[in-house]
Amino acid sequence: MIACVQLLTLFLLLKQPLHKELYNLHPSAFFMPSFVKAINDNTEESFRNILSEPSPGIYTFSMLQPSFCEMLLDEVDNFEKWVNTIKFKIMRPNTMNKYGAVLDDFGLEAMLNKLMEEFISPMARVFYPEVGGSTLDSHHGFVVEYGKDKDVELGFHVDDSEVTLNVCLGKDFSGGELFFRGVRCDKHVNTETQTEEIFDYSHVPGQAVLHRGRHRHGALPTNSGHRINMLLWCRSFLQFCPSYSKLKVCKAITLYDPFYSSVFREMRKFQKDFSSWCGECQREKKERQHQSVVAAKMTFLKGYGGANI
Repeated sequence: MIACVQLLTLFLLLKQPLHKELYNLHPSAFFMPSFVKAINDNTEESFRNILSEPSPGIYTFSMLQPSFCEMLLDEVDNFEKWVNTIKFKIMRPNTMNKYGAVLDDFGLEAMLNKLMEEFISPMARVFYPEVGGSTLDSHHGFVVEYGKDKDVELGFHVDDSEVTLNVCLGKDFSGGELFFRGVRCDKHVNTETQTEEIFDYSHVPGQAVLHRGRHRHGALPTNSGHRINMLLWCRSFLQFCPSYSKLKVCKAITLYDPFYSSVFREMRKFQKDFSSWCGECQREKKERQHQSVVAAKMTFLKGYGGANI
């Protein structure tokens, strides 16, 4: 954490950002008018008017202006060139991606937090309340890069988030489809995929995908060109510590310390029932209910002389 703060300080002091306007959220300049209107209207109907739901729980919509995509690509490139010049090793976005950058590391934290609070949270409250969508309070924002001499594909995984926003920034590329294979809790993360859970999505620059962090997914190989995506992992402390209103000091720690945050996120492993969103938990619950009905019917019929079912 200290190294990241030092890097940000150096960047802002020694290397001026290319596009200072990126560091404050300007909705009309950053977002498509349809997206801004839907958020301003702030109703489920207004959201659904701009969304497509090609598979349950996966929403796609036109979000970013081409000019914003270009500016952010320029800024990331500027930052990476500067880091290489001073020979500073930056933190990569996550344990799976070897290429890309954490956007908070060069000053975009406040802008991204406002993006989450004012533009993603309203939709998450409507579509993902069962996984903490109503109480998003922190984020991890980054870009990932795919193509020749970059990451080519991304294996099957789940995100360290309650809700994930994934937006393609560009550039020219082929392949690299995002594949989804059902929502799972920790216990069932490696269980078999059902046919109805299979969905592949082709990226379009400026278009966003919104999904639960626990929706299993990965990226197919990028066959040619260079693809860069911006991701925002949106998290909810309340999802793991329901009495957090009595633990304000504890909450403040987790928002800024990855170690404490991970401890509380580990509490999820001790929860038992995820049938409100885990596909396999739902199937197991339906099977238990079916078996219970069958057993009750058998007991009832035995009381009438063991009649055949």
